[in-house]
Amino acid sequence: MYYKHKNMTINYEKYGNCKKTIIILPGWGNTRNTFNYIINHFKDKYTIYIFDYPSFGKSPLPNKTLTIYDYADTIYDFLKKEKIIKPIIIAHSFGGRITSILLGKLNYKTNKIILIDVAGIKETKNIKVSIKTIIYKLLIKLTIFIPKRKRSNIKTKLFNTFSSSDYKELPKIMRQTFQNIVKENLLKYYKNIDCETLIIWGEKDKDTSIKSAYIINKVIKDSGLIIIKDGNHFSYLKNPYTFNIIIEEYISKKELHM
Repeated sequence: MYYKHKNMTINYEKYGNCKKTIIILPGWGNTRNTFNYIINHFKDKYTIYIFDYPSFGKSPLPNKTLTIYDYADTIYDFLKKEKIIKPIIIAHSFGGRITSILLGKLNYKTNKIILIDVAGIKETKNIKVSIKTIIYKLLIKLTIFIPKRKRSNIKTKLFNTFSSSDYKELPKIMRQTFQNIVKENLLKYYKNIDCETLIIWGEKDKDTSIKSAYIINKVIKDSGLIIIKDGNHFSYLKNPYTFNIIIEEYISKKELHM
């Protein structure tokens, strides 16, 4: 199924038809496939909605560059139009960025959320990444001294040398969208979240460091933190059965005692 809001069209899938609702907001580039364990476990007790973001899965490429606020605004509009009231939100990585804006800026109300290895906190870049970025920007500036007929070719070579494989695979319009998204520090919105929150993090997450987990746990007053031993950025796939039990205990009881 598709939902269009302004210039943005997203594909979404719905499972189950129960009174209580779970909204799953995946990470950047993810599709529903990595959430099969969660969906299959809860679809008989909850109505579940999960989304493909523009240019990923079944959602088309957008016709303009986007910001994180475009994504949040579209999901917010969907929830309002579908009259989804106080769902449980399960957000992974990029999905946390959307959740922080939904609750911390747009004032969408819900009772419980689960944040899994979420993004949106500005972290200090390691020295290697910082040096690599500085060198790339310097070399791009120096191309002004190269004859115009060769300049474009040189810039392409520099881009291919310094960019990650994931970034290079993005369509051009999504590269700018990605840059728009990662430059936003969403800590101020995480601070505004006032509902009960469970934070789950992979101990060895290299994409969003465990430092962010402790920061988010500190700024969200009514939050608890669970660290998945040896878990990576996809901590919900480390031990799916145990992970589902944790979620079930959390959403079915007023308090989670670990």
